[in-house]
Amino acid sequence: MAFKSQDLSVIAYANGFTLWHYTTPDLAAEVDTSGYFNDAATMLRVGDMILANTDTDSGLSSGILHISANDGGTVDVDNMTAVGGADSD
Repeated sequence: MAFKSQDLSVIAYANGFTLWHYTTPDLAAEVDTSGYFNDAATMLRVGDMILANTDTDSGLSSGILHISANDGGTVDVDNMTAVGGADSD
């Protein structure tokens, strides 16, 4: 699929840093590909972080994406760092 701006929202902003939330049925491997967030290049800054819920239509993966590069047109994020784990209870 593709990035949808309506699924990206600000959670907090302070001192030039923004914490975002993004939800999508896309897989984490798609979302953390260079260029996925290009349509948000004017909003996302290097160092910002995105709390992401991916694969929402079948498996749900949650994690953190770090904006590692933004040249004003191409946005790159590091691979998603997963959060959560197996619930043994």
